[in-house]
Amino acid sequence: MSKLEEMEDRQFIFGALLFTANRMDTLLERELKEFDITSKQWMLSIIIDNLFDSAPTLKDVAKEMGSSHQNVKQVALKLEQKGLLKMQKDKKDARVTRLNMTDESYQFWAKTQPKGTAFVEEVFENITKDELTEARNVMNKIMENLIKMEKGALRP
Repeated sequence: MSKLEEMEDRQFIFGALLFTANRMDTLLERELKEFDITSKQWMLSIIIDNLFDSAPTLKDVAKEMGSSHQNVKQVALKLEQKGLLKMQKDKKDARVTRLNMTDESYQFWAKTQPKGTAFVEEVFENITKDELTEARNVMNKIMENLIKMEKGALRP
């Protein structure tokens, strides 16, 4: 029996999540390189396009990405330089910056979509619908715990 097989489930899953996130990021970076886009730029665009009905604020996107306002701003600036995003001050509150996808970005992402879809399909190859449902439930609980930890709610 290997050391991994002997490892307690929580330890294994914790390490596997870190390993998987790192490996997935590395492989996704390689896939997106031909488009001169990073995995974080790709993720930011997906979040803006899929989780919001109108132009979100930097703060809203940072919350959804689990990242800092400053980190999201740096990624957004890179996308803006490429013409794939527009950062605009809010009309009601100049302290607030809103993120808008550009027409060029929709054309760009349509071009990258087949490669992104193929990547996701490969990641989930040979995983059943029931396994995906259970994994989603576990991931939701982990994400909820992480949010509580951020707020200091789980520690005395």
